[in-house]
Amino acid sequence: MWPLAIGASATASPADSMAPYVEALPGSHVTFEMVPVPGGTFRMGSPPGERGRSEDEGPRHDVTVRPFWMGAREVTWDEYDRFWLDEGVAQASTAVDIKAAGVDALTRPTPPYADESFGFGKGRQPVISVTHHAAMEYPRWLSRKTGKAYRLPTEAEWEYACRAGTSTAYSFGDDRLALGEYAWFGLNALEQPHPVGGKKPSPWGLYDMHGNVAEWVLDRYDKEYYATVAAPSPALAPVLLPGRERFPHVARGGSWDHDPPQLRCAARLASSPEWIRRDPQSPQSIWWLTDATFVGFRVVRAREEQKELVGLRSRVTKESP
Repeated sequence: MWPLAIGASATASPADSMAPYVEALPGSHVTFEMVPVPGGTFRMGSPPGERGRSEDEGPRHDVTVRPFWMGAREVTWDEYDRFWLDEGVAQASTAVDIKAAGVDALTRPTPPYADESFGFGKGRQPVISVTHHAAMEYPRWLSRKTGKAYRLPTEAEWEYACRAGTSTAYSFGDDRLALGEYAWFGLNALEQPHPVGGKKPSPWGLYDMHGNVAEWVLDRYDKEYYATVAAPSPALAPVLLPGRERFPHVARGGSWDHDPPQLRCAARLASSPEWIRRDPQSPQSIWWLTDATFVGFRVVRAREEQKELVGLRSRVTKESP
């Protein structure tokens, strides 16, 4: 691992711009580490013979990814609490509220219906049960606070980072018996998430890419999407942009509540209205999930942002289907 520096400059020279760094949230003692991920080309998806494979993981296709930084760990409650309790940000939720506040209005979550941590605790525990909308709004807030452009990873970036230069089912190989060294999952997590970074990191210094919490990515879920990007090859930085709909979106990596097949690098998890089934509010919250205590997220920052992602924000409101 490279030494980490506080607050890497956004105007650093190319040689320095991809160094790891530690970001400090202004006005607090809360920090998080960002790890450089070199650009490159890889085979996205899984081969037909891979154990536990699902049909939506193919066809395999070559993808080129540009360099970016990724959070070394999943976003914690220490970090997320700074956002959703930020009294300096409005709690606009409806389309009317957001329009009144301005097209690029930044909003924060409304209070949850119940205990947002579901009794698992906070601090260094990973954020859980936040919607895709919330996971998109957090890095927008973070960008305003730090002056650096953070966002969710694309599905292609996430898988590329998870593989860390490998082509095996997991970043450490194909032997699922080794999962316990790298992941909290159904067989060892005791039915709960755990503080981030408690297992071995991947070859690229990323923790909990397998297990602990499944991680939101930017992309809308489409089981046939890979067939549309398989040619020409390699596809350059593909992403299926989210729309106005609340569901389905993609979560990656599996969680404390999943079995080994769901923890593979290529495994895809589609969100659904079942994740909010027990929310008694009408309309149901666009910020919190009542039935998905297994999902969280981590952030990335592109060295050079792709055009369609510049200024991207969630389009979901309470009026969204």
